[in-house]
Amino acid sequence: MEFFRIKKDIPFMRHALTFNVISLVTFILAVLFLFTKGLHLSVEFTGGTLVEVKYQQAADLEKIRGALGKSGFSDYSVQNFGSSQDVMIRLPLKGEQNTSQLGEAVMKSLEAEAPGAALSRVEFVGPQVGKELAENGAMALLLVVIGIVIYLAFRFEWRFSVSAIIANLHDVVIILGFFAFFQWEFSLSVLAAVLAVLGYSVNESVVVFDRVRETFKKVRGLSTPEVLDHAITSTISRTIITHGSTQLMVLSMLIFGGETLYYFALALTIGICFGIYSSVLVASPLVMWLGVSREQFIKQKKVVEGANEEGAVV
Repeated sequence: MEFFRIKKDIPFMRHALTFNVISLVTFILAVLFLFTKGLHLSVEFTGGTLVEVKYQQAADLEKIRGALGKSGFSDYSVQNFGSSQDVMIRLPLKGEQNTSQLGEAVMKSLEAEAPGAALSRVEFVGPQVGKELAENGAMALLLVVIGIVIYLAFRFEWRFSVSAIIANLHDVVIILGFFAFFQWEFSLSVLAAVLAVLGYSVNESVVVFDRVRETFKKVRGLSTPEVLDHAITSTISRTIITHGSTQLMVLSMLIFGGETLYYFALALTIGICFGIYSSVLVASPLVMWLGVSREQFIKQKKVVEGANEEGAVV
């Protein structure tokens, strides 16, 4: 499906060096922020106090968050689990309070602003659990990267595989850089968004690379930059439709999804925007500079010695 078709190819590769310099500067800044400021990890990673409460009716999460905020709590996480009556509250443990004191303080604040809660349990989640979550998250990220490399290597060839994974890791580092610079809370839901962006971004790269391979096979006389320009231009309509539709859904979550989905949707928003850029204007120039050419996709014909004048092909 196409909303429009551009007849003349846009010369993207003419500005390939400019695009990649911009990407390199952005990438370096993101890495700098990660090393200097670090990620603002949630209680899931750092450890803290877990408070579970139960209401007789559906719990109003916004009232609960308001109650905790008015009582001076910060960096808290409030969400339903199991049912709309059950609420899980995660809080960082303050140095001057133990777990039981923190649980009592939470119940006191809820009674004032969001009454009707019954305490189910109070539990301390140690930083060791958070360390295991961080290690498992890093392992999941590594396995996704390895899987993408293997998939692209089998479907195309190593130049496309290397280019796509560099472009995708560029997206991941940019997301992490934003969260480090603004000190937004990095939670398990944000990690899930980062993994989703990896898969989403590689899809766009595969579409462009497929068109590159198709053009190399069907069209003669085009240079490699011209082939890449044609591939990108001919998939622009599809790119706008796909990413536009996805971005509308993600923005809906960002605006109307509430606090629970806010950072998840924010990470996806950043990832989709930079995913378009990297798949088209980072991966494609890298493929060009790695030396992709028509000969790599066209099998050479061999003529059998002693055949007739026209030759026999094997």
